[in-house]
Amino acid sequence: MGKRRAPELYRAPFPLYTVKIHPQTGLIITAGGGGASKTGIKNAMHFLSLDLVGGLHSATLLHTHETDTRATMCMSLGGDVIAAGQDANCSLMRFSHHAAKQAKKPAAKDGAGDKGAARKRGGKGQNGDGGGGGGDVAQTKEDSPQMLVEDVGAVQADLSPQDPCVKCVRFSADLTLLLSGGADGYVRVWEGSFPSLKEKFSFRAHKDELEDIDISPDNKHIVTVGRDFECSVWSGDQLAVGLCWHENMPQITEKMYRYKSCRFAKVEDQKDDLRLYTVQIPHKRDRKPPPCYITKWDGRVFLPLLTKPCGNEVLCCLAVSDSGTFLGLGTVTGSVAIYIAFSLQKLYYIQESHGIVVTDLTFLPDAPKSKAVKGNNEVVMLSVAVDSRCQVHAVSNRSKYDTIRYMYSYMHKSSLKSLGYNIYSAFRCCIHLNFEKLTLMTGFVVQGHI
Repeated sequence: MGKRRAPELYRAPFPLYTVKIHPQTGLIITAGGGGASKTGIKNAMHFLSLDLVGGLHSATLLHTHETDTRATMCMSLGGDVIAAGQDANCSLMRFSHHAAKQAKKPAAKDGAGDKGAARKRGGKGQNGDGGGGGGDVAQTKEDSPQMLVEDVGAVQADLSPQDPCVKCVRFSADLTLLLSGGADGYVRVWEGSFPSLKEKFSFRAHKDELEDIDISPDNKHIVTVGRDFECSVWSGDQLAVGLCWHENMPQITEKMYRYKSCRFAKVEDQKDDLRLYTVQIPHKRDRKPPPCYITKWDGRVFLPLLTKPCGNEVLCCLAVSDSGTFLGLGTVTGSVAIYIAFSLQKLYYIQESHGIVVTDLTFLPDAPKSKAVKGNNEVVMLSVAVDSRCQVHAVSNRSKYDTIRYMYSYMHKSSLKSLGYNIYSAFRCCIHLNFEKLTLMTGFVVQGHI
């Protein structure tokens, strides 16, 4: 019996390195390519519409924006502007989407037909056998009537003398700043009316290349992760604090682990609270690999609140849902997981769903355009990988019986000596999963433990 895999939403004719969902239009934007090597693998950005038909998700290719010899390795969305990390540059593109006035004729089987024809791609387990080889994708070119994408500029964001590479880009929440981190260890902060940018400041954040970067919602703090074992919090270009996740874990030695990812997140129903999540992975690969860890921090004072192991597969990417309720994790072996942010408990997991390194994850946004395609699901997340596939991962809404089973297992994993805290924690976990009937929960907890 074959391994379980998530439904395949879309397959591109090139490796995929990044994926985002545009909140205002609901479009999926995914990108990648073969780089500058002359292998015949193109570099492009694909714009897809996401639909829910009969409870199954499907994607339609609306537009292809080719990026010459530059593969997009990372990406951030700021309104109608896309910031894309391509080699040494952060390239800026502006796009607009207009709904088609009339249905297009379906593309011929051999891919011939109108350039503007969109092609519906169903995945395995979604619509037919789906999938198909990369060369089978009908390209929707630059003159697509539904989409207009224009290159509007670029800034050099990495000055490495050899193999320059922009590792991460991030818009601030208010879209006034654009941050980039490169292989040279520098953070560069850009401001201005996009796409007209000027460098506000830059600083060397790490001795080695950056792995990840994020900025707090109020723009007061920048968090950087480097390959030099450091995760640092900056106020402007000044170091505010260096994080240490294993202070109370004597079994963890100084350079046994390194940080891999960081993300700020809001706390559902607590607008004044802020969280920071970091991922730690083993520095060395052992025959019997030690576990990776997730740490939840207070995002205001940067003190660790909770650290949990999350399996022996090496993690490579992290995503947080808009509400701050869920965390998405991808591994170098192609596995995909969804965790509950409050308790850091695993909610969903498919081992080796991609079969090769997962390169990016994104949750369906909390936006009106996304409600219609969310369906009867608590959470929906997309993943992309080097295997050129975009997969969809969905967790169905829970019933009352699921609520009781979840609470029972959660309560019994903790000591009964701290009953009051356990009840509070169980309430919070269930609320974060949108379980209903708090009075029902109260009755269950009291009857089961008093």
